[in-house]
Amino acid sequence: MPRKGAQPVTDQTKADVRRLHAEGLGRNAIARELHRSPRAVSVICEELGLTFDRTAAAVATEARMVDIRARRTDIMERLQAQAEKILARLKRQEHRVREVSFGKVVTYEVEELPAQDVRNLMVAVSIATTQAAKLEALASDGGVNDAKSMLGQLAAGLTAAYQAMDAEGDGDTP
Repeated sequence: MPRKGAQPVTDQTKADVRRLHAEGLGRNAIARELHRSPRAVSVICEELGLTFDRTAAAVATEARMVDIRARRTDIMERLQAQAEKILARLKRQEHRVREVSFGKVVTYEVEELPAQDVRNLMVAVSIATTQAAKLEALASDGGVNDAKSMLGQLAAGLTAAYQAMDAEGDGDTP
């Protein structure tokens, strides 16, 4: 039963879906082109026996993930550089301090920063390095992908060996 207010699916709609699918458009692109919901396009395609090759989407997704990893690495490097810059500032022998006194900005040099300034700078270092470490943990999958790859290769090898044995008549099949 069609939803209330839903457009009827005509033979022309089906022909349009078939044509756009043949042109290589994806489900969402077809939906936009025909002003239909992606779900409606999926149902029509299922009726017509049409499927979508997900290879292009997988490649695009992987490319997007590579870009995200590169951006995350850049952010980690900038956070680390900022932490190092702050630490270098703390190591200086002379420090310039700016204060507002009676509505005027006063700048003077001191050998040691006031404790509150040191604390604030150390908090900034801590935040920068903690965030960099969190991003690094995201970047590292701990070998999970390598393990999945190895297990996939092992499964494929076992399947091939079983099929070879079965073809020779040595398998368990009757």
